[in-house]
Amino acid sequence: MLNIKYELTKNPKEKPDFNNLGFGKYYTDHMFVMDYTEGKGWHDAKIVPYGPLSLDPAAMVFHYAQESFEGLKAYRTPNNEIQLFRPEKNAERMINTNKRMCIPEIPVEDFVQACKALVSVEKDWVPNVDGTSLYIRPFVIADEAHLGVRPSLTYKFIVIASPVGAYYSTGINPVKIYVEDEYVRAAPGLTGFTKCGGNYAASLAAQTKGHDLGYEQVLWLDGVERKYVEEVGSMNCFFKIDGTIYTAPTVGTVLPGITRMSCIELLKSWGYTVSEERLAIDDIINAYKNGKLEEVFGTGTAAVISPVGTLRYEDTVCVINDNKIGEVTQKLYDTLTGIQWGKIADTMNWTTKVEA
Repeated sequence: MLNIKYELTKNPKEKPDFNNLGFGKYYTDHMFVMDYTEGKGWHDAKIVPYGPLSLDPAAMVFHYAQESFEGLKAYRTPNNEIQLFRPEKNAERMINTNKRMCIPEIPVEDFVQACKALVSVEKDWVPNVDGTSLYIRPFVIADEAHLGVRPSLTYKFIVIASPVGAYYSTGINPVKIYVEDEYVRAAPGLTGFTKCGGNYAASLAAQTKGHDLGYEQVLWLDGVERKYVEEVGSMNCFFKIDGTIYTAPTVGTVLPGITRMSCIELLKSWGYTVSEERLAIDDIINAYKNGKLEEVFGTGTAAVISPVGTLRYEDTVCVINDNKIGEVTQKLYDTLTGIQWGKIADTMNWTTKVEA
């Protein structure tokens, strides 16, 4: 167990209007910080006032992008308790990311303790407006001052938090997705399965291209054959075709989403057939033309469940389910958010209480 030291602010911020939060605009009063030194391990865990970091211009994160991050949320329940959703799964995923990025492992229990400790201090920042939550961003950066390509000898593990509303300005309304067939997000053997900043930096050109065409997000194809669907920029993606639900396998090029995992478990418990075999974009287009593409939706911590109303590939524009939320999509959204916000019973044992 971490021995966390507390240095609390004497100048708390004025809280934003919880009815008009947007996403990623506001940050709480404090942050968790812990250092790593080669030969000493992780040490000096503390919660301190939120503020700028002091880093050497030669810090290796700036030059070689050695870093990792996670994303999870804290929710306020109707009886005013605060809970997290499957935080241990985020901890496990960060361990896998860190292994690939040559970053020291943070034990699951330490990761969860750090998140819970920060949320406990910032309990008044967990909004109580329907559809809002406290987004938690744990991340690790290589902070050794050294110009030379090798793993850093020192790191910082930091957790910050931000009260948020809906990720998309459209809320739960269907979004428009553009299928990208020029740029590549990931390829076998690279870092597609990790949550590292480089993956997102590499996606920006295609995302900008999609936005310019009037689409909110980009759906990536595989990096080898440009044939099989993988994931959307900020979400895993599901396709309901003739009663069967398909999503790309997490075999190295797709992020293993926590919401994705939860949706698969729910769908199977409801009796649906879920296929994690590779699915060609041409098969999706043909299913649409044959009237068998019933629903498309994305899943992720930020948006939870996001219905897709329009899917464009080359010159074909698919309008899915008359641009309305599908039955399965709605049921998943209602169930997941119901569990997360404590409005329905957590029969899956997915939530973790935070002691205020």
